[in-house]
Amino acid sequence: MRQPKALDYTLLTILALIWASAFFNIKVATYSYGPVSIAFLRSFFATIPLILICYLNKIKIEAFSKDWYWFASIGIINLVIPFFLIAYGVQKVQSNLAAILMASTPLTAVILAHFFTKNEKINLIKTLGILLGFSGIVFLFSDKILINENNYLSAFLILFGSCFYVVGGLLTLKISNKRNENVTTSIVIWATLILFPICMFVEQPWNLSPRLDSTISLIYLGVFSTGIAWLLRFYILKNNGLVFQAQVAYLIPIFGVILGFIFLKEEITPKVLISLTAVILGIFLVKRSNSKKKL
Repeated sequence: MRQPKALDYTLLTILALIWASAFFNIKVATYSYGPVSIAFLRSFFATIPLILICYLNKIKIEAFSKDWYWFASIGIINLVIPFFLIAYGVQKVQSNLAAILMASTPLTAVILAHFFTKNEKINLIKTLGILLGFSGIVFLFSDKILINENNYLSAFLILFGSCFYVVGGLLTLKISNKRNENVTTSIVIWATLILFPICMFVEQPWNLSPRLDSTISLIYLGVFSTGIAWLLRFYILKNNGLVFQAQVAYLIPIFGVILGFIFLKEEITPKVLISLTAVILGIFLVKRSNSKKKL
């Protein structure tokens, strides 16, 4: 792995922007589409760049191999459920709040990794990071201007959805001997297949008359925020390693808040800024502890 150069930092920033932009695009997509349709079409459009890159690089896709049940299970836990919960929650919650709530994922990962892996135990620094980060989340729920009795459940569902990303990540360790591109493509294929009949039965999308901006946002979510973003992540991981790539966690909530303000004129209250700062500092402490251990 090489030392990060200007190009690598540029690509890391682009990755953060793509992932952060997912939140306001989900919000725009909800103007016309239901949460199940958003989850299905996001997965469907994501398969296009993923299958293409596997084909061009002659990477075998093992979605229907003897390990199909792992791909299907991870597809449900890592994509189907969180995609639905986030889309459902964002209907009533500002996209910038969703970005901050989802930023708790690395903190949840540390807690679960402590119990389900051998080499990722919690220490004092990690504990401080977890407490600080989740204190920021709790403080965010006290913002009665943006979170109230009308959308409290929606905000909680987004936070709950972030937990499934972590569980899905832990399950992926079961097939860690396979190529990343193959695993991601196989998972997305299964998520698409599972969501298709649910979408057709529950929301009957053929009856929709969607707005153009909602449709563009939905295509963007699949092709860029899911498909291309994961391919870019693989590139950064291969060239710069996990520690460098993990720095994207600091940037996503910051960009998410900024993009929500720019494109949707979403309100940024003092409590949002305080919560954002606490979460980022919490992530920093957790990542700093991991980095020290690897040195």
